Amino acid sequence: MKISTKGVYAMEIVTDLALHAGEEQKESLGNIARRRGLSEKYLERIIKALKENGIVESVRGARGGYRLLVSPEQLTARMVLQAVEGPLAPVGCLTGETDCQMDCDACPTRPLWQEMWDCILDAADQVTVGNILEETKREEKRGIDRTAQI
Repeated sequence: MKISTKGVYAMEIVTDLALHAGEEQKESLGNIARRRGLSEKYLERIIKALKENGIVESVRGARGGYRLLVSPEQLTARMVLQAVEGPLAPVGCLTGETDCQMDCDACPTRPLWQEMWDCILDAADQVTVGNILEETKREEKRGIDRTAQI
């Protein structure tokens, strides 16, 4: 299983929003794109999926922009990645999409794929945007500045 740029950028978007937006303060996609050095057009497609999955909201108008609907402490990497990547399964037969022409119940490797998928989901559930922010703060104390890009 490989995380595409959509997944990587989705994590960057939600982390940026956690750092720069809040209940009263919204952030523009243009500002996020500039800070991250990314294409605003590409981020528009990604943020649409995040909106559709209840992770972010957009507000129109002079004080408009985007903000997280889920607190950073509750927002897991799994939630973000699944919103833009889909189920994160290493093989399609785990989600019912199979083209291998084999009976899934008789497949000798299916338990391996299931175990790998369970590990992927467990790991993605354990990391929250809040964890990422905490690590960023620890790195800042040690003199490592990753927020210069964020």
